[in-house]
Amino acid sequence: MHEARAYVSAMKKNDKTSTAPRKQCGALPFRRDDSGRIEVLLVTSRETRRWVIPKGWPIRKLRPNETAAREAYEEAGLAGDVWSEPYGVFTYDKRLKSRSFVPCTVDVFLMRVDKEQKRWPERDERERRWFDAQTAAELVDEPELSDLIAALPERLDLSKAERPRKAAGGRR
Repeated sequence: MHEARAYVSAMKKNDKTSTAPRKQCGALPFRRDDSGRIEVLLVTSRETRRWVIPKGWPIRKLRPNETAAREAYEEAGLAGDVWSEPYGVFTYDKRLKSRSFVPCTVDVFLMRVDKEQKRWPERDERERRWFDAQTAAELVDEPELSDLIAALPERLDLSKAERPRKAAGGRR
């Protein structure tokens, strides 16, 4: 009986549809427009075409902020400086290819964008677009992410520093 419970427990740990949240790393790309207002770049998700931030599963041998930078490059063709500490966290339910859902917790890292590539790996699968922070906050479905985006202009103005504590830039 004990062996059967151990087997079931091991299977649950490997089951991607388990209710335990899975970790992801995301980038919140921003820049200032000509008038000094904060703009946020959003991308569309591949299947549902919702507006989201670039994010993905942790990548072995990369720090979380480096994973966020890699996702920003792959999903949106962005390069820039990525903060070393998370700006915040949000949760959502990720739809898997099996059509089941898995709860995810996303560590969000600020990314000051320096460059936008004309070609990038997922350019044929997603749309990317700059929005003022308020509009971007209204477009995303996740309330916690919306709050993070809406607070960004004030948080950056209060910090008086738009540079990462430790740069981990995306591809240039």
